[in-house]
Amino acid sequence: MGLNDTPGGSRFTIGIFGKRNAGKSSLINSLTGQSIALASSVPGTTTDPVYKAMEILPIGPVMLIDTAGLDDKGELGARRVEKSMEALRKCHLVVFVAHSHSRPDPDPADSTWNLANYLDPEEKDFLDQLDRRKIPYIVAVNKMGMATDALNEKLGQKNLVFTDADLKLGIDRLKKALISNSDRAEEEPGLTDGLIQAGDLAVLVTPIDTAAPKGRMILPQQQVLRDILDKGAFAVVTREGELDQALHALGKKPRVVITDSQAFRLVDKIVPEDMELTSFSILYARQKGRLEDMVKAARVLGDLQPGDKVLIAEACTHHRQKDDIGTVKLPRLIRSIQPEADIQMHSGHSFPDNIRDYKVIVHCGACMLNRPEVQYRLDWAEEKGVPMTNYGLTIAYCTGILKRAVAPFGIQL
Repeated sequence: MGLNDTPGGSRFTIGIFGKRNAGKSSLINSLTGQSIALASSVPGTTTDPVYKAMEILPIGPVMLIDTAGLDDKGELGARRVEKSMEALRKCHLVVFVAHSHSRPDPDPADSTWNLANYLDPEEKDFLDQLDRRKIPYIVAVNKMGMATDALNEKLGQKNLVFTDADLKLGIDRLKKALISNSDRAEEEPGLTDGLIQAGDLAVLVTPIDTAAPKGRMILPQQQVLRDILDKGAFAVVTREGELDQALHALGKKPRVVITDSQAFRLVDKIVPEDMELTSFSILYARQKGRLEDMVKAARVLGDLQPGDKVLIAEACTHHRQKDDIGTVKLPRLIRSIQPEADIQMHSGHSFPDNIRDYKVIVHCGACMLNRPEVQYRLDWAEEKGVPMTNYGLTIAYCTGILKRAVAPFGIQL
């Protein structure tokens, strides 16, 4: 991946939801101008969620998700619905596609027409879920035929659009609604907001080991570097082995040193106490999670008792190295605190439902997830009474430098 590519975790994510045969796939094809989703009059054509990265200006890079029908039937259908609900966790904005086969189509001349009377109880329940979870949404009433434009003029609203995907009517209106509703989603803070300003100098410590992809930097390092450049600041990038030499070569004191968490122990010894120090992973905890809560969760590791369960959760799957951080390094560090901790691993895009028995969850930095997904996981863990921290905060705690690592963010321990 090049520096100019936008990963899915940094894209504004729009989910397309609705019942079977409402026209979701046709609508997403019309939105993108491409046949990316299999459209058919046969209910249940879409199985697993289909992801499409594109640009919608002025929103910028977006990820569109086409999902299976929320009324899918049978054991397989229930699994498809489950996958759709997993996709919902990622959404900044939802387009709910409605088409009722059992009710007459709305009439442009009927000023008393009401969406609430058009939707059935299952559709209303889904929209109620979105309201409870504070997920902004647009309702697209689809398959309106030649009356589409007139319906938009007479009955359309900021979050209510009439469309006919097959005739490609109302699509521009829907795009405008996407743009006007995109500001309702919670804005994701920049990785170095409040830490780096124009003209500041940051030193990035980026180990090049067996886990680093050949020929490029890992994603968190790329994204932090880009965020610094966007602010009009300067960055010096070095490996941990050359850090001391790099610091002595600088003509000014850096505003902050940001390191890969796995090099925390060594970097802490090299960087003078009057220089601020943190890690890429901790920047992600603040951007996508709730940093203060996650700091408190890291300190729970000090209360582990023999047999306590610890879940290490990794949001992606990758080839395991012999000294892998999730399966080797973190368990080793945690067992340096409590040798008899019961450490279990979960990896992949899903998140386990049964977490109540864990003492603490140690999540990865979540560079591949967006903020809504991380917030969902934090909320789910909180609901089950399980504190959740992340890799960088765990390493900082286990190496005794948590206080220093969070001080740049005004957190005093």
